[in-house]
Amino acid sequence: MDDFEQELAKLDAEELHSQNELSGSVESVIFHNEKNGYAVFRLAVDGGDDLVTIVGTLPYICAGENVWLEGSWTHHASYGDQFKAERAERTLPADTASIMRYLASGNLPGIGPATAKRLVEKFGRDVFDVLESSPELVAELPGMNQAKAERLAESFRRQTGIRRLMEQLLGYGIDPEVALRLYRWYGSLAEDLIKQNPYILSHEEVGVEFARADGMALDLGFAEDSPMRIEAGVLYELEHNSRNGHVYIPSDKLAAATAEMLRVSTELAGDAIDRLCETGAAVCEKIGEEDAVYLARLHRAETDVASRLRLMAMTPPDPPAHLEEMIESISEREGVDYAPLQREAIRVAASERVMLLTGGPGTGKSTSVRGMLSVFDRMGLETRLASPTGRAAKRLSELTGRDAMTVHRLLEVDFSSGEAGFSFVHNAENPLAADVVVLDECSMVDLGLFSALLDALRPEARLILVGDPDQLPSVGPGCVLGDLLSCGTIKTVRLTEIFRQARSSNIVLAAHAVNRGEIPELRHKSGDLFFVRRGDAVRTAETVVDLCARRLPANMGFDPAQIQVLSPTRRGPAGTAELNRLLQAALNPPAEGKAERRSGDFTFRTGDRVMHIQNNYDLQWRSTDSAENGMGVFNGDVGIIVDIDTRAETATVRYDDRIVVYPFELMEQLEPAYAVTVHKSQGSEYPAVVLVASDAPPRLMTRPVFYTAITRAQRLLVIVGSEAAVETMVRNNRRRRRYSGLRARML
Repeated sequence: MDDFEQELAKLDAEELHSQNELSGSVESVIFHNEKNGYAVFRLAVDGGDDLVTIVGTLPYICAGENVWLEGSWTHHASYGDQFKAERAERTLPADTASIMRYLASGNLPGIGPATAKRLVEKFGRDVFDVLESSPELVAELPGMNQAKAERLAESFRRQTGIRRLMEQLLGYGIDPEVALRLYRWYGSLAEDLIKQNPYILSHEEVGVEFARADGMALDLGFAEDSPMRIEAGVLYELEHNSRNGHVYIPSDKLAAATAEMLRVSTELAGDAIDRLCETGAAVCEKIGEEDAVYLARLHRAETDVASRLRLMAMTPPDPPAHLEEMIESISEREGVDYAPLQREAIRVAASERVMLLTGGPGTGKSTSVRGMLSVFDRMGLETRLASPTGRAAKRLSELTGRDAMTVHRLLEVDFSSGEAGFSFVHNAENPLAADVVVLDECSMVDLGLFSALLDALRPEARLILVGDPDQLPSVGPGCVLGDLLSCGTIKTVRLTEIFRQARSSNIVLAAHAVNRGEIPELRHKSGDLFFVRRGDAVRTAETVVDLCARRLPANMGFDPAQIQVLSPTRRGPAGTAELNRLLQAALNPPAEGKAERRSGDFTFRTGDRVMHIQNNYDLQWRSTDSAENGMGVFNGDVGIIVDIDTRAETATVRYDDRIVVYPFELMEQLEPAYAVTVHKSQGSEYPAVVLVASDAPPRLMTRPVFYTAITRAQRLLVIVGSEAAVETMVRNNRRRRRYSGLRARML
């Protein structure tokens, strides 16, 4: 090429790179993420010989497609110039050569180059219509049969349906992931259904914010006083309040909240409530003096839990012969001198079908559970141990020397249930092969999960519930442990004696003092509890960072990974948001070669400690120590980012025993976890805890919050802040009421 030709080529390249629109034919696909639609491909630009690299969200993109793209040019350090597509219009190929490339690309399972050639030779340009509507014609091809043809047609229809859904939703700023959930629930009807009723997007199983679904509906022409809109608003209020712990909402409060949110009259909202109760989408029932309105699933869960527990409590099994001798023998063999209440707990466990074991730290709950397990072994009973979170299950396993797992893993999540989204493998039709289930940390268990566990028990099975009622209640709906304790229907043993070895722990003594409403002793100069006085929130935050990054590692031998910072609040100079920014800067600063990705208000880096913040049953994981794979990552799971792949647009997180790959779009389900709120720390214990005692909203400055925080620390607790904040929390024993009918039903 002479100098003039080189100059022309350079000018052409400059012209191309100045454009924010491109059109052409897809030459080849370099990378495609089926889960989120993200793709990297090469485009043959119309009117020239250029091949350019395109990156963007184009679900199921295939070689041979024609595309029009709008976006901007970027430069990747490793891969050079790329065009980032922000908007796209796509058409299936029309000429036979492009159709052949499209079908032979491998994007449609079961179609390779040979089958693609036969399809195009037989049907020509009509091949896509035939695949969509007439699979019986495909079945006539050599090497094909009706079953294969139906699978090909279904695969083609699924891909084109999901692709259209993704493109439709992207126009409203809704993540591509939603299209997959919609298609799982509604199949090929999804596209028409969201036009008829965009509010299905805000249903719990789909998970789009109500405001976004509402905006889409209004844009499509729905009236502000549309009955469909107001009914959707009522259901949203019930779902929203269930995430705040409420199982039902009084009818008058529900109507007022819906009316205020949608700016309609309370009369219209009340009419919508009545219609929903008539159709069964909601349930209205008198609970005490209140007209309670339930989501149908929560009403079913509450009534099922109450009826099953009442039946279990009323039908105790025959106690084993020579029980006292058995307990004495176990005591001698294990070298444990059981206290009277511990013996009583073991005795009740052997003689009842359901029981509650409660007590604060150091009162011997774990010793009692080990004694129960030994008795069950001698009775020949198969026992399973479970806890709401992975960390709590791991701790239960360490304390008992037995295998323990999360409730979700015990019940086994199943995704093969079609439109139901997911279910549990173990239920009334397929109960657990267990004679006894021990459920630890049951203050954390919400109503829905507890109902699923009860449903999976065999009729003759026993249930041991272990928990601390003074800790914070579950994140999800209900107050299961509190309701069951207050109803008095279930046999309960409350351990109250603090054992000698526990009395040497200032952490344990402080927890019990707080529970009694007393200010704990903060002037310790040695031991496992220290108080660092700081007068303002900014200095508090600076001290917390210094403790984690320098003083505790250097002086106490704690690795920063063993230290967990807790704060009552997310906001403010000493809230978790600011603390995470400061702690990341100190513990995991930016470095050459260390990948980063901004999501929300935080820039994540490889090596960051993160927490998953909502149940996601669609995320796949693989085990780190076996060939096991599964699905489901749950609220409160804590892990480490081990890789950020900017090319594939994924972040990889290692949890205790699992690896999970997140598309960048799902990183909004991760939060930095160098510092977490006390609420988020439930069910976990840490070798060392640094607790912020600084000003926060009054609803967070409570005794249960302070008590829960103290009891998270195993070997060291450092409280940083003011005596006034500590006193405020101890004195404030107010507990927010949760609307729940379980206690009334048990009575």
